[in-house]
Amino acid sequence: MYITIIAFNKFHGSKPLKLDGIVKLVKEPDNKYDAEAIACEMRYFGKIGYLANSVNSVIKGCMSSGRVYDKIEDEYYARIKFITDHNAIAKVLTSDEFIEEIENPESDVHYLSENPAELDIEYIKQNY
Repeated sequence: MYITIIAFNKFHGSKPLKLDGIVKLVKEPDNKYDAEAIACEMRYFGKIGYLANSVNSVIKGCMSSGRVYDKIEDEYYARIKFITDHNAIAKVLTSDEFIEEIENPESDVHYLSENPAELDIEYIKQNY
């Protein structure tokens, strides 16, 4: 499942993005502009943008925030695959890819998680 990341942080632009970098996806149900908003966060930078959710901003072949919203947990992860000046395309991690990230103690997943203790491999295997 591929997604479009838009609205980069106005101070950093696309600088925080790196190919194969991990992005944390966080649902924002109380967002006053979009009830299906999903924020994107990166290690060292915090919130860098949002998933695209309109026909004018979603890159062809990617899923909109609205289509992704019910398919992920409140907090999930993706890997950046392409970067342009104005947006990025990331791939939402599969359960196997997520487990690989958890097994790697240097992965950004450990630094981005609100509660690293919840990154239990057996729980992930049973529920994802």
